[in-house]
Amino acid sequence: MSQSVTGTTMLRRQIGRKFESLRRAAGLTMEQAAERMDRARATLHRIENGAEHVRYRQADVQQMLDLYGASTADSELLLAMTAATRENKNWWHDYVGSGLPRWFQLYIGLESAASHIRQYESELVPGLLQTRAYAEHVSRLPSGGIDTSDDETHQRAVQLRVERQALLTRFSPPQLSVIINEAVLRRPVGSKGIMAEQLHQTIKAAELPNVTVRVMEFSAGLHAGMTAGGFSMLEFPRDATGREVEPPVTYIESATGAIYLDKPHETAVYGAIWADMTSRVLNESRSMSLIQRVAEEYSRA
Repeated sequence: MSQSVTGTTMLRRQIGRKFESLRRAAGLTMEQAAERMDRARATLHRIENGAEHVRYRQADVQQMLDLYGASTADSELLLAMTAATRENKNWWHDYVGSGLPRWFQLYIGLESAASHIRQYESELVPGLLQTRAYAEHVSRLPSGGIDTSDDETHQRAVQLRVERQALLTRFSPPQLSVIINEAVLRRPVGSKGIMAEQLHQTIKAAELPNVTVRVMEFSAGLHAGMTAGGFSMLEFPRDATGREVEPPVTYIESATGAIYLDKPHETAVYGAIWADMTSRVLNESRSMSLIQRVAEEYSRA
């Protein structure tokens, strides 16, 4: 398995799905398995969900494999996969303990492994497109995961947001498709100069071959995104046989945590919401014209 392509986040999610499959094949509920191993149910839940902070100690892994009656082939595979998580770390691990919420760690890993990211934002410019000055103001807002009163923590949060943007210009970058509400353009964040810079930066980003930015005008009226709020939909590369290495994930963030949806019926709902919005949103050319016009208004003010 290529760590350079998927990182430990994808690996952990695959490990989690394999352990879940083995547990179900053994006819055990999560509660039953936890009781037999003298482990907390929450611990098994984190393992099966691929949580970033889970440590796969070899003795613990072997205990699970024995309990589930894993075959020799499955045991060898999972022992190798879990060992790999102890030998690698993702680039954002340097930020852990300095304000990066644990529930956001998983998203960054998935984002860096995605082949296509679709985002709808109703209030703010998406993090992957923010200028440093814009991010400075956004990161000062109260959040359940960041101590905004600590300047060092704040600066690291801003730096993380800026470093994430290298994703868009790396070798084999993901396709980023963004829809933003017109309110994102109209509501000032910081000074008018900061807004002008931010909108020009958005236009520049949209010039990349892998980035599209479209605007949902106020005049579009009612659209499905109004029932959903901001969200991100991530799709992942396929292997040599054409199979997805990971199922699509929809990410929804709040002030105190996040929801990751990967069941087919859940992703189908957000796919329908996205389809409705794309039928009502401005095309790329008209979106760029509107963003440019608003940027000039800020510049003249």
